[in-house]
Amino acid sequence: MVSQLTQSPSENSLRQDDPQKLERIRHTCAHILAMAVQTLLPQTKVTIGPTTDTGFYYDFDRQQPFTPDDLSRIEAKMRQIINANLPIIREVVDREEVRAEIEQLGEPYKLEILDSIPDGETITRYFIGNPDHGKGVIDANQSEPTLFEQVTIPPEAYWWDLCSGPHVNFTGEINPDAFALETVAGAYWRGDETKPQLQRIYGTAWETPEQLSAYLQQKEEAKRRDHRKIGQDLKLFSIQDDAGGGLVFWHPRGAAIRNIIEDYWKKSHLEAGYQLLYTPHIANLELWKTSGHFDFYRENMFDSMKIEDVAYQIKPMNCPFHVLTYKHDLHSYREFPLRFAELGTVYRYERSGVMHGLMRVRGFTQDDAHIFCLPNQIADEILGVLNLTEQILSDFGFTDYEVNLSTRPAKSVGADEVWELATTALKQALTAKGWNYIEDVGGGAFYGPKIDLKIRDAIGRLWQCSTIQVDFNLPERFKLEYVAADGTRQQPIMIHRAIFGSLERFFGILIENYAGDFPLWLAPIQVRLLPVSDDQREYIESVATTLKKTGYRVEIDRSGERLGKQIRNAELEKIPVVAVVGKREVENQTLSVRTRKGGELGTLTLAELQACLQGAIEEKSTL
Repeated sequence: MVSQLTQSPSENSLRQDDPQKLERIRHTCAHILAMAVQTLLPQTKVTIGPTTDTGFYYDFDRQQPFTPDDLSRIEAKMRQIINANLPIIREVVDREEVRAEIEQLGEPYKLEILDSIPDGETITRYFIGNPDHGKGVIDANQSEPTLFEQVTIPPEAYWWDLCSGPHVNFTGEINPDAFALETVAGAYWRGDETKPQLQRIYGTAWETPEQLSAYLQQKEEAKRRDHRKIGQDLKLFSIQDDAGGGLVFWHPRGAAIRNIIEDYWKKSHLEAGYQLLYTPHIANLELWKTSGHFDFYRENMFDSMKIEDVAYQIKPMNCPFHVLTYKHDLHSYREFPLRFAELGTVYRYERSGVMHGLMRVRGFTQDDAHIFCLPNQIADEILGVLNLTEQILSDFGFTDYEVNLSTRPAKSVGADEVWELATTALKQALTAKGWNYIEDVGGGAFYGPKIDLKIRDAIGRLWQCSTIQVDFNLPERFKLEYVAADGTRQQPIMIHRAIFGSLERFFGILIENYAGDFPLWLAPIQVRLLPVSDDQREYIESVATTLKKTGYRVEIDRSGERLGKQIRNAELEKIPVVAVVGKREVENQTLSVRTRKGGELGTLTLAELQACLQGAIEEKSTL
């Protein structure tokens, strides 16, 4: 066989200063998982096993479902492989010779992967164990053992998979106490619902047991904060099966928070010099062909509909509508920059298997904005967007960001000098802002460079929200113009940007960040009034009326429950402020106030309570 068989390069070792160390650990763990499964269950077919942000997974074709008991035994076998300190060996292989080996093993998915590798591209595989021993090869035709414990890994055993790496040098470089198998899920081969359904085993892997422990604790905390459960418990939103999947119903309390967010967003944008738009939900299909979405984004669009024999498309993006709004009038350079903003609802086709609460839905509202400006205004406009982004995210409690700058990819549109101008402007804006950033060379969109911002939540998770993208494509496609200072017609620069990303997803992030304990200014019910008995009804109604007239969101407990139960219910519903009203409070025209965060505030007059509420709302804090 013509091949090149070498130990994994020394730079693959687990050095403390190796930036790819975790990637190598996780990639190797995926292979070890597949080796363990096929050692214990030889009739199982393997497919692919990539890394994830927190670990790895591998997809398997097996008739029987994996059980929790299976996972524990597979995990034990993985530790045995790790402790055996088997070498990881890279081999460059001949296509036809490795094809014959795959056919002999009876691995149809490996064969399909091999066929997907372009002609002329180097084909490599990685062994766990030394194949020179020539023993211990897993036979797909071998019958499965009755008991897992009957199978052992001899030191000379080996397993391999087609792979481009990277991996560690020896399995023993992985800490056997720093990984864990987590769950089993269904997955279609190649993500295609018409192809076989597989079983996906997810795992997590870290450098140290302490990191694994911290991750598992974070995962448990994330489960407690799950926006789907909290959203149901607090009656904020639902996704109704009767209406179809991925469509959000905002219930009164969730709608109240949405209304607060929208009012705040509109006010902030008007103050920042934006003009608000409202655009249709559908348009002639030809518009989406002109914009390029029909060609490049068709798989994420719903089917078009016929209206009087004309094809119409429900919108997946707001951009073309803002472009048409700009194009409706001829603009002068004196008008620039023009800033259009819209809370525009869009609809995108998502497979049922990938939808997840508010985080991934089929209908959502983007906080879209598009800026039309001159080339020499790009840096100032980007800096203005960064400042507005910081202001808005900070007011919602997010002050820790990860910033990425993505530059020109190999396939792109637009002149070199315009790309250079835009990329330099983005860098200048980030420098002026004083933000550190990670440069993703070649990671930009085909139509322009971009800045992406991830926010870190209360338990340390990063969420992609804000994006700023310079676009050379749509202005060209739609032949946008403005009258320049010399009287000629020139093409404007177009900047896309969103701060929340979408209201639905941002609301889900807010729920999980605060675990449903919203700050006072966002709480759907800010104050609940608790009567000790019906004798206080008249006074408590007057207090509620006064507070509502001054803009506070107030509710009276009308359940008729005992006071202790009323207080308990308010706690469960995460009401920020409760005010008890009994005989003494009516006589003194006061309220006995306690807050969810600060505890007892004592006896306050209505005016004193209003002053406390107003201060916390202005500071966007809790009482």
